[in-house]
Amino acid sequence: MTDIARLTIDGIRRGLQAHRFSAVELAAEALRHAEAENPKTRAYLHFSPERALEAARGVDEKLARGEDPGLLAGVPVSVKDVIVTRGVRTTAGSKLLENYVPPYDATAVARLEAQGGVILGKTNCDEFAMGSSNENSAFGPTLNPVDPARVPGGSSGGPAASVAQGTSVVALGSDTGGSIRQPASFCGCVGVTPTYGRVSRYGLIAFASSLDHIGPLARSVRDAAALLQAIAGRDPADSTSAFAPVPDYLAALDGNVRGLKVGLPKEYFDGLGGDTAALMQQAIDQLRRLGCDLREISMPHTRYAIGTYYIICTAEASSNLARFDGVRYGYRSPKSETLADMYRNTRGEGFGAECKRRIMLGTYVLSAGYYDAYYLKAQRVRTLIARDFSEAFKRVDALVMPVSPSPAFKLGEKLDDPLEMYLSDVYTITGSLAGVPCMSVPCGLTRAGLPVGMQIAARHFDEAGMFRLADAFERSRE
Repeated sequence: MTDIARLTIDGIRRGLQAHRFSAVELAAEALRHAEAENPKTRAYLHFSPERALEAARGVDEKLARGEDPGLLAGVPVSVKDVIVTRGVRTTAGSKLLENYVPPYDATAVARLEAQGGVILGKTNCDEFAMGSSNENSAFGPTLNPVDPARVPGGSSGGPAASVAQGTSVVALGSDTGGSIRQPASFCGCVGVTPTYGRVSRYGLIAFASSLDHIGPLARSVRDAAALLQAIAGRDPADSTSAFAPVPDYLAALDGNVRGLKVGLPKEYFDGLGGDTAALMQQAIDQLRRLGCDLREISMPHTRYAIGTYYIICTAEASSNLARFDGVRYGYRSPKSETLADMYRNTRGEGFGAECKRRIMLGTYVLSAGYYDAYYLKAQRVRTLIARDFSEAFKRVDALVMPVSPSPAFKLGEKLDDPLEMYLSDVYTITGSLAGVPCMSVPCGLTRAGLPVGMQIAARHFDEAGMFRLADAFERSRE
């Protein structure tokens, strides 16, 4: 009927209005295509055909009545399996929630369906979003569609792979320390981490509450902007969601970035080498040709980011994951005779190795005698890292830097070296700690044909300015 892998949000709208296809026909074809292609990447854990077709019928009925079907009318969407969906299994990539069927929708899910989005299914991820490679899922790794011998990145590897493979037009992912941007870079798509509080976290299974975000993945900046437009805004169900008004992101994509002051933080380029460094230099040269005013700046507390992040995120994970005890919902060990045994066995059998590692680290840094030495000190350093961004944005309008030190690495390459795996997030965790909007936009291929992303960061709630720069860069490469 139509090539799902080439569709855009605007193209779908034009096709529906011209009666080249109906939303139901598109949904049925998208489901068929996704199910047929999924064995190549294992991006999806499960599909939701009944829900997809019901949503598509609603779009067709609105069109028949002459009503506006919404910004995402008929658009096939995949949703990371840490974002709850009413009546559709939500596992968080964990054995603990293998059979959990939520009774409610996440706010972001409800909003994208209210705008006509069609959810095809739930995508794979590192267990409870803890990982940088998608190898920590209890249901096996997702494979990178560019090279199946390599990881798609994590923890939103499934959503990124579904977009890059062309089995969804856009996707919802989550990002705690780079879990949208790094998979987007590895798979060659666009990934956006909005300002903390821009998108409601209601219905996102918590990993680290002060760092977690929901955001879009797409094949173009324009589609990512449209998806964020649909899901952003204040939500009374999430006390951390911001009251800031949501501007028209699509109107900001005017291609004009002449005179825009762009900062290049020197700490992010020290030691960067190989094809990644070469591609980043080419991207910087392209921004200069577009008329951007490029300035080298310093963000001196960057070197403390890894330690700060892994103290704060593991402490919050230790607290959040305490709810998975086998009492109320989820997996319960059948081997237990006492309550203490049930707690111990349920968590021992249900959590994977990476979750256990982070829970133990977090419990340690929160324990008596160590709270001040580790957790409290990390929060103070976080303030200094955030101040680096505030000071930088007094001089520049946006920051440009790498997403990852390298392109996608091979499956199993870093699995037995947690420290090496953690260092793959070195360029993304700072934006998460500061709560500023960041995104990855493709900037080229290595000599081996692997995608590399360029990271853009902007002031709090200036997603519009960030999209403008990313869109102008994207257009210049077409």
